[in-house]
Amino acid sequence: MLTQALDFLLNTFVGLFVFALLMRFYLQWFRAGPRNPFSQFLNALTGWIVLPARRFIPGLWGMDLASLVMAWFFEFLLIVVVAMLHGVPVSVLGPGQWLGFALLAGIRLLKLTVYLVMFAVIAQAILSWVNPHNPAASILHGITNPFLRPFRRRMPAVGGVDLSPLFVVVICQLILMIPIAWLERSLNI
Repeated sequence: MLTQALDFLLNTFVGLFVFALLMRFYLQWFRAGPRNPFSQFLNALTGWIVLPARRFIPGLWGMDLASLVMAWFFEFLLIVVVAMLHGVPVSVLGPGQWLGFALLAGIRLLKLTVYLVMFAVIAQAILSWVNPHNPAASILHGITNPFLRPFRRRMPAVGGVDLSPLFVVVICQLILMIPIAWLERSLNI
């Protein structure tokens, strides 16, 4: 029972921190509202680890790779600690298991990214109906526009309703169901 509680707490708090690091990465990469209070919150929350990491991890093509690498590192660390918590003797793991943990951390980041896109698309769609001039709209637009733009170019609005969010959410669900689920099962560690 204590193991389950610790597992839950670790997954919750470290998972939220990993999510914050990923959000910081994507908001900077898509240049979505850098002066927005939410971006400033993420920068304050994650700056203690990202700023020192930038000394060793340079950016690439406008991407803040330090945020992404730190998100992967904390996800990897979470997987190792949870494995230890469940009785896996980490000291006797071979290189194959460590590589499996590293790949699983990358797959989980990819899965979290797909969930982030889905959440942003749904939130933007709801916000466009309820309050399109909300300050969060610029952030959501910055995150979702690269995914919605290809559908908007090819499909006109039906009766004044943009159906591109529906297609993006369906594709995200398919990505979660087929390739990501297959990758997670193949790394059954």
